[in-house]
Amino acid sequence: MLIERVKHIIGKGEGIRSEFKESRSKLPKNLFESICAMLNRDGGDIILGVDDRGIITGVDKNIVYELTSNLITLSNNPNKLDPPFILFPQIYEIGDETVIHLQVPASSQMHKSAGHIYDRSSDGDFKVGEPQLIADIYNRKRNHYSEGTIYPMVQLSDFNTDLFRTARNLIRGNNQNHPWLSLSDEQLLQKAGLWKKDYASGQVGYTLAAVLLFGKDETIQQILPHYKIDALVRKYNVERFDDRLYCTTNLIDAYDQLMDFVAKHLSDPFFLDGTQRRSLRGIIFREIIVNMIVHREYSNAQPATFIIYRDRVETENANNPHGEGLLSPTNFSPFPKNPSIAKFFMQLGRFDELGSGILNVNKYIKAYSGKDNPQFIEGATFKTIIPTGGVDDGGTSGVNEGAIEGAIEGAIEGVTDGVKERLVLLLTAIADDEGKRVPEYREKTKLAESSIERYIAQLRTAGLIEFKGDAPQTGGYFLKDTVRQLIDNVKS
Repeated sequence: MLIERVKHIIGKGEGIRSEFKESRSKLPKNLFESICAMLNRDGGDIILGVDDRGIITGVDKNIVYELTSNLITLSNNPNKLDPPFILFPQIYEIGDETVIHLQVPASSQMHKSAGHIYDRSSDGDFKVGEPQLIADIYNRKRNHYSEGTIYPMVQLSDFNTDLFRTARNLIRGNNQNHPWLSLSDEQLLQKAGLWKKDYASGQVGYTLAAVLLFGKDETIQQILPHYKIDALVRKYNVERFDDRLYCTTNLIDAYDQLMDFVAKHLSDPFFLDGTQRRSLRGIIFREIIVNMIVHREYSNAQPATFIIYRDRVETENANNPHGEGLLSPTNFSPFPKNPSIAKFFMQLGRFDELGSGILNVNKYIKAYSGKDNPQFIEGATFKTIIPTGGVDDGGTSGVNEGAIEGAIEGAIEGVTDGVKERLVLLLTAIADDEGKRVPEYREKTKLAESSIERYIAQLRTAGLIEFKGDAPQTGGYFLKDTVRQLIDNVKS
């Protein structure tokens, strides 16, 4: 979440979806009561290091990482939250003080803290003991979140065992000490909230979310025959399509297929965030694709669509709306439409927190497309319109970075990974903007001039680039024809 949004939350003050707690040197005693209440209601934001008047009192900088680590561990402790719900606190510096922001999504399950059920109103958290009020929470969640629909006849054998290995590898890459890594497949599904009991009907079993995440393709199609994601390219043939991906597989593989489709058809302009090369295409469309998957209403037969035009990308998916109209990056309230699926994708490291899609796309879209008007439109159909400018037809980086890396590996042996990364960075900069000299490439890559001169000598010796011009003051560096041909072959 952008720090501007945290400041906006503090500025608005406490409410049913926002809670401030002083936490100078330890976690507040009633913290998990508030977390439990927000999980049971509509979710919200908890900020530690702010008093109830909205005055920033701060968290001790010397122990802030210890506190966040404890918070993550305790959120997986059934004595604190039952069923557990792993949370991801974020640390921010506001002026001279440090605060911890905790985004709590609405859950599709009912939770307890220390054996008690809590709910939330505009006056704060309150303990729920009356049977009717408990039933109201169950009914609200059962009727609202179709991902929690129980399928009692689904067995562990109906899941794709390979997906459990894939999920564990992704979780390990995101957090090598994640508590789910030591669990069996059955235990993982239970801890992730993908197995549940409906106390109103007495049904127990795996949920629709479990089937969508881990189900075999035939299992998914039997339960949801209308489920599909239709990805199209309409740059030239706008009546039909230039290319198509018809995706009916599980959500874990569907994400990878859609990201590969984007990489195939949209380029990635050269971009440095400080001194680090970052993929703008990856940042933006990771968010768009996760948004489609996490917030789609799967009980609706409307197919999700992802369409690449020459100047924009448009997506549509069925939605269970919380409002209508255009969403603003500063004024919207993130609300999970499928909390269990959202939580699981967070464990996989495929998105950071609710609302990150709107925030990150607005942050990076100008650098990506030259335009700054992405649209996120809430309604019965959720629609996004992402301008791409001309980047889908031009540029060599991104789509061709693999070709550039391959050319370097084939021509220069024995270099360290760090040197290879900088050689790729420099050669990509030259491919993007040929005919320039060392000072221009220093500005683009943020590498030291002496380093650029050394790497240019390596690239020239390897036959990857050449200098063209009558004099050093008027000439510049160009790709050799063999490298250009390699890039063009990948591009086509």
